[in-house]
Amino acid sequence: MSVAIIINPVAGAAGGAAGAEDFGALARHVALETGDRADVFITARSGHARELAQAARADGARLVVACGGDGTINEVASALAFGEIPLAVVPAGSGNGLARALGICSDPADALRAALRSEPQSIDVGEIDGRFFVNVAGVGFDAHVASLFNAPDNAMRGFAGYAFFTVRGLWEYEAGVYDVVTPHSRATVRALLIALANGAEFGNGVRIAPLARVDDGALDLVVVEERSRMTTIWNMRRLLSGALDRAPIWSSRRVKEVTIESEQPMMFHVDGESVQGGTRLQARIHPAALKICSR
Repeated sequence: MSVAIIINPVAGAAGGAAGAEDFGALARHVALETGDRADVFITARSGHARELAQAARADGARLVVACGGDGTINEVASALAFGEIPLAVVPAGSGNGLARALGICSDPADALRAALRSEPQSIDVGEIDGRFFVNVAGVGFDAHVASLFNAPDNAMRGFAGYAFFTVRGLWEYEAGVYDVVTPHSRATVRALLIALANGAEFGNGVRIAPLARVDDGALDLVVVEERSRMTTIWNMRRLLSGALDRAPIWSSRRVKEVTIESEQPMMFHVDGESVQGGTRLQARIHPAALKICSR
């Protein structure tokens, strides 16, 4: 049986087309160490990783490896969810939030070796407005930052780019008013952001839900309230240091499902990829819906 290796050449640390080809050659060599045949595919556009993963699933690959950032991983995971073929991650993105949550080695060859030799484990998959996510989804400010960070004309990648758009956005972004509805409660909040965390961080150590676990059967519903703009700016300095949960404007609880409503259409993101939604977003957790080989 073969191992399908899907590489995004434009991911933050992938090194472009030449770097993707180099990793493809390395991947074939590493796979031979475990007696596997590696079929290497390089993505050409948004959505291509999902198509390649669907084809690998149909062809009966024993493992599908995603080499890229959280967006690439999201596409591959969405194609493999609720199936028997596991996902492996080789982190090559700007933040690598899921890889950090799973404790995956940052060295590509070592990450691939560990995946090829490990036994599959199950992790949860979140869903919002019909879109799957494996790390973090969110409404509000984090979706706004994601849209700026992923804009075609943005040349600032990695933590520096994320920090730049976060700081700039705090001065220009207008917080929204949301109704947050769970099976047992309903609350109206003015919030800078509402995050649905399967993993603990956006990436680069930027924690939004430090107690979140990818295999606990729940989402951490995080609300960062807007009490005044100066209070928000003062407390959001903690986000980039990974200590936002110590701020009085931060709160979190574990949920299995939630509905978020607003008078205005809401932009949201799934694993850092921004999506324009409507005035009502439904989210839920799918426990143990994805098999993964990590270490």
